Amino acid sequence: MAEDYYKILGVSRDASEEEIKKAYRKLAMKYHPDHAKGDKTAEEKFKKISEAYAVLSDKQKRQEYDTFGSEGFRERFTQEDIFRGFNINDILREFGFGGDFFGEGRGTRFTYATGSPFGGRGRSQAQAVKGADIVYELPITLREAALGANKTITLQVQGVPERISVKIPKGMTTGKKLRLAGKGNPGPFGGPRGDLYIQTVLLDDPVFGVEGQDLVTHREIKVTEALLGTTLSIPTLEEKTLSLKVPPGTRSGTKLRIPGQGLPAMKGGKRGDLYVHIHIQIPRTLTREQRELVEKLAETGI
Repeated sequence: MAEDYYKILGVSRDASEEEIKKAYRKLAMKYHPDHAKGDKTAEEKFKKISEAYAVLSDKQKRQEYDTFGSEGFRERFTQEDIFRGFNINDILREFGFGGDFFGEGRGTRFTYATGSPFGGRGRSQAQAVKGADIVYELPITLREAALGANKTITLQVQGVPERISVKIPKGMTTGKKLRLAGKGNPGPFGGPRGDLYIQTVLLDDPVFGVEGQDLVTHREIKVTEALLGTTLSIPTLEEKTLSLKVPPGTRSGTKLRIPGQGLPAMKGGKRGDLYVHIHIQIPRTLTREQRELVEKLAETGI
């Protein structure tokens, strides 16, 4: 079961390294087996706070935990991974506890295993540690995000180039991730490969902006078109052209909605909408004839 390490230590998610260390020291003093002899509840609590500190005191592990969350982190890190490079005896001695509490020394309650002072697992399991995941940023066009696409990327895996085909589903916009199991880095000791995460980045589009699943485009119309109404031709990502009626009396800044012409949801949901922002074009100069007509128009009260 995944644990909330921040909650276990009683610190906020933006806690500093010093705050995390101070919180662990306080809890270790309370729940350490030498202070709570025979208390199985305290013993289990001590194991949990030590695991939380092993993760949050390590910058890389903490970043992975913050990125993938509790469940995702435990899918990627075994108990051996969590305690690898974490010398709890040195830390406890720094906090004022003497002796070798998790090795071969006196009074030990926990069997030391490779990477973890709390497991019962040895080198044979360490050999099956999963490799590190890879996050690959893939730029795609807005049309590829709307319609889906097949892309080929090249990764350097342990210095060897590897070509991988990636199917981009419809609706995959900036920040969304696609997981390709077993396409990450190989694990140590011949362990299984990690996963590859494709993270898309939308390229700027010359016609459309993106707001969630909605698309936004801008059109300028003449003063006369705003007064009398007009019809605009609006392109779509499917390379079609739609007719949009602009009603008489439309003001500058008006947003006209074309339903169902935005981006689709990744998991089969309905499409967003297309919004056309109307801007009225005011001429900087007028011909003599135009000025006379405008003056006559002004006399009518418009």
